[in-house]
Amino acid sequence: MPVIETHDLTKQYGSGDERLVAVDGLNLRIRRGEVFGFLGPNGAGKSTTIDMLLDYARPTSGSATMLGRDVHEASESLRHQVGVLPEGLGLYDRLPGRRHLDFAIEWKDADDDPDDVLDRVGLSTADAARTVGEYSKGMQQRLALGMALVGDPDLLVLDEPSSGLDPLGIRRMRNVVREEAASGTTVFFSSHVLGQVEAVCDRVGILSDGRLVAVDDVETLRETVGSGSELRLRLADEVPTDVADLEGVESVETAGSLLRVTTSTPRTKALVVAHLVNAGVEVLDVDSEEPSLEDVFAAYTTDRTSPGAEGDSSTEREVVA
Repeated sequence: MPVIETHDLTKQYGSGDERLVAVDGLNLRIRRGEVFGFLGPNGAGKSTTIDMLLDYARPTSGSATMLGRDVHEASESLRHQVGVLPEGLGLYDRLPGRRHLDFAIEWKDADDDPDDVLDRVGLSTADAARTVGEYSKGMQQRLALGMALVGDPDLLVLDEPSSGLDPLGIRRMRNVVREEAASGTTVFFSSHVLGQVEAVCDRVGILSDGRLVAVDDVETLRETVGSGSELRLRLADEVPTDVADLEGVESVETAGSLLRVTTSTPRTKALVVAHLVNAGVEVLDVDSEEPSLEDVFAAYTTDRTSPGAEGDSSTEREVVA
C-alpha cells in the first residue's frame, strides 16, 4: 500500500479568463520507507499540493490518500500519524523551546522524552529553557523539526527543512531523515535546494506549471535527459585522434595538455583512461564531474520539449508508476 497516493489531483482557482490551475492532474505514488524529493520552481504548485495532502485546502477534482485513508475524511486521525515541518512555521516567541515540545507531545498523546528529541535535533537543555524569541532562525528550524518527530510518525512531510540551518545543522537534519527512513518512516521532502534533495532522497518528482513532469531516481533522470559525465585529463603527450570514436564518448575538447571528454555513462570514463594508457599516453591528472540535479531540473522545467513534457508517453508511464 502506498503511503501517499494521488489520482488526477487538481486544484483550480477562479474561472474563465481568470482561471489559474495550480495543480493539474497529479498522479503520485510514494512507497513506504522512501525519502521522496518534491521539486519545482516557484509557482509550480508544490505548496498547493502539500496543502491538499494535509487537508488545508480542498482539491477541485481528483483524490488523495495517505496511509491508505482519504486525506479529508481521515484528516483528524492522520494528523496523529503524520509529522509536519511546514515552511515558515510560526512559533510562539514568548514560550520556551521545551514548552513547544511539551505541547507537541500532549497534542499527539505521545510519550516522547523531550531531552531525547532535543538531542536528536542538536538543541541543548539550556537552549530549551530559553524563549523562542531569543532563537536564531536555525535554532527555530531545529525545534520545529523536533516537534515534527514527536510521536514516531509513519510519515514526515518536510517543507524546506534546511531553511536557516548552518552546515552542521544541515548534516544533522540529513542524518535524522535517513534514520527515520531506515526505521520505516516515509519522508516527503519538498525543497528548492537541489543539493539537499540529491544528497538525501531515494527518488525525485519534478513539478512544472502544476504538472508532474518526471519521477525517478536522480541517476535515471540524468540518463533520460542525456546529461553526460565530464572527464578531465591532463596529459604529457598528444591526444590520440581516435578517442572521439570510443563507444559512449559524446564530445572531445582539447586545450593544450588538457583533454575534456563528455561521456554518456560512468563506464565510458574508465574506457577512455584505459585507452589512453594502452596507447602509451602519460596521464598526469584525472578529474571527473557528474551532471548535477540542477542540470536535470533545468532540462525538465525550462524546455517543454524535453523528456517529461506533455505528450511524452514514456515519461508519463514513469510519472504514474
